Amino acid sequence: METRRPETQHNDIEAREALPMAHEDLMTELRSASRRYMASYILFNQAVADHLGMHPTDLQCLNLLTLEEGPVTTGRIAELTGLTSGSATRLVDRLEKAGQVTRRRDEQDRRRVLVEVVPGAMERFGAVWRELGAGWEELFHEDSEADLAVLLRHMRRTTELARHQMARLAERSAAH
Repeated sequence: METRRPETQHNDIEAREALPMAHEDLMTELRSASRRYMASYILFNQAVADHLGMHPTDLQCLNLLTLEEGPVTTGRIAELTGLTSGSATRLVDRLEKAGQVTRRRDEQDRRRVLVEVVPGAMERFGAVWRELGAGWEELFHEDSEADLAVLLRHMRRTTELARHQMARLAERSAAH
């Protein structure tokens, strides 16, 4: 079996992309490419988590926490991750035990407990992302602003779709 260099494979893909395709053919290609993309991202996330000695869900929770504006409740973590409240609590327990987050009482409402990332705890995480981020920057470097806008729109729409689908699955699971 012939092994092809990634550059050759990439050039073949670009050549195929340059050919006009019927809508149904594009949809077939899109379904296949989407499945490959999702699998590659999940496996990439697993590799980064393994490298950092973390569970993949814990890694993504930390990622999501750094995108929030300040401390959040465990309930918010459940919303962000699609986990049940009990699973989100166990996730926070693991992160707290690992020294990556702390819990503290909300000063405005002492009944609420807030979770926040420990300053400095994200240094290893950040170092890995900075190192790998250069590849992402290079990947999109030659794309036009219009292409980047399409990619951004796609990412936002698929993120919203994923949240919706996760909620549907949770509802189904709760019904059984």
